[in-house]
Amino acid sequence: QFGMVLWDEVFREVAKEYPDVKTSSLLVDAAAMDFVRKPEVFDVVVASNLFGDILTDLSAAVTGSIGLAASANINPERAYPSMFEPVHGSAPDIAGKGIANPLAAVLSVGMMLEHLGNEAAAKAVHAAVARVLKEGTVRTPDLGGKSTTKEMGEAVRLAV
Repeated sequence: QFGMVLWDEVFREVAKEYPDVKTSSLLVDAAAMDFVRKPEVFDVVVASNLFGDILTDLSAAVTGSIGLAASANINPERAYPSMFEPVHGSAPDIAGKGIANPLAAVLSVGMMLEHLGNEAAAKAVHAAVARVLKEGTVRTPDLGGKSTTKEMGEAVRLAV
């Protein structure tokens, strides 16, 4: 079978194991359009790596910056490790320049803490990021500012 057909079949099979979770299916082009037109309807997106990468980059742009987009590949049964990372990956084109927005990495840590059951720490991380963004005094270039990666990280550290 072709990969996407297999993906859809496995998704339906796994969904049956979680009857309380509402699921629906979209073709990737329709999903991309809806990410732009009505992003608020999405909570969790389950996708193949190719389509997931495309949709997460698009959703990050819709929110204003790929530097804010945390991501996770979660194994709900915890039989295998889960992975938490910024959507943008390593961004080698800006590595070492001090202009990267570290908030996606920080928010990924918050997601990891929540997954590990440390709700208080996860909430503290998310609240600190929200506080820094709301204050608006520290902004990396992707957010229209001139602050460095280190300055943004320090602002979050102090906000925690």
